[in-house]
Amino acid sequence: MSLIRSERAAAGILLGAAVLGLVVANTPFGPVVQSVKDAQLGPAALHLQLSVGAWISDGLLAVFFFIVAIELRHELTVGELSSWRKALHPAIAALFGVAVPACIFLVFAAGSGFQNGWPIPTATDIAFALGVLAVFGRGLPHRLRVFLLALAVLDDLIAILIIAVFFTRNPNLVDLAVAAVCVVAFWLLSRMLRGRLRGPVAVLMVLVGILTWMLVHDSGVHATIAGVALGLVMSRPPARATAHALEPWSNGVVLPVFAFSAALVAVPAVPIGGLSPAFWGILVALPVGKLIGITLGGWIGGRIGSRSSGQPTGMLDTLVVAALGGIGFTVSLLMNELAFAHSDVVRDEGVLAVLLGSSVSIVAGGIAVALLAKRYRRLHPHHERSAA
Repeated sequence: MSLIRSERAAAGILLGAAVLGLVVANTPFGPVVQSVKDAQLGPAALHLQLSVGAWISDGLLAVFFFIVAIELRHELTVGELSSWRKALHPAIAALFGVAVPACIFLVFAAGSGFQNGWPIPTATDIAFALGVLAVFGRGLPHRLRVFLLALAVLDDLIAILIIAVFFTRNPNLVDLAVAAVCVVAFWLLSRMLRGRLRGPVAVLMVLVGILTWMLVHDSGVHATIAGVALGLVMSRPPARATAHALEPWSNGVVLPVFAFSAALVAVPAVPIGGLSPAFWGILVALPVGKLIGITLGGWIGGRIGSRSSGQPTGMLDTLVVAALGGIGFTVSLLMNELAFAHSDVVRDEGVLAVLLGSSVSIVAGGIAVALLAKRYRRLHPHHERSAA
């Protein structure tokens, strides 16, 4: 279990699962595996007869977002985002890191009818970015990891808001109201746990959580938002213990299964010129847009918050973080599924673009981290605790 908790291992497992999915999809076994992904499961009477792929993206991924929400609440209350002075620098970097890739995508997609894919290149994969930093960042100051973590957490918050606002159509307000009552009940029950993750209260919380997920799913809002809501309201001591208990399952099962499922794409036999503008928009916006946006936002945030931020980060450090920011993977793949749900061809091209764009950022970010770490080790051999 301790190995799966490792950021290095989590990144490796996630990448391996995505590569395996892409490889399997382009073998004779591909159609068979795809048919399994498309198979319908669940009780139709409860509006839960979903494909296996939908159970993975709507159900399993809710666990991942639950853990993300717990991390987000921790950072906002007692962590690196607990005051505006701490949050200002990474917040501005995150905002620019979302806006610039979205604008670049829209430039490519203008007039194509695929403009609704603009959120796809705006996401940063926390697990993968931190994993690359951990692999290549021996000797880097710990503040660099703190800055990347704060940036990625804020990035995920923006992604959650995008999913809730832009990918919701005609929500059922009654279902949402009952779900809100369930969230309050979940919060009250969590206060009764007092840090213990067992007993009838814990069982009841699991049942309330499942009911909340069902109601949010039935409301028309993406079901992962249920995980976000529950993670944000859960009382802090049991929340941290729950996240710790779920982390190996998220790293070792949830994210790899989702990556494998999302990457089950047959490479289209079309010339490069036949690829859609959405493909090129994602491919360029992820590595280039994130690099420009986070660097620009980091520079502006550093200028504005240089006197108030307790974690100053130089431009060279910011450039390295920006290079890692283009690793979209999990949330970008989810955004792609949501944005192009009604166009299989464009959705498949979007998956390839996310994988290729993220791969460019992995290589560029890995090289940048290694070079910066080498520089820090040479200049400050006994200075700060390593980011790895």
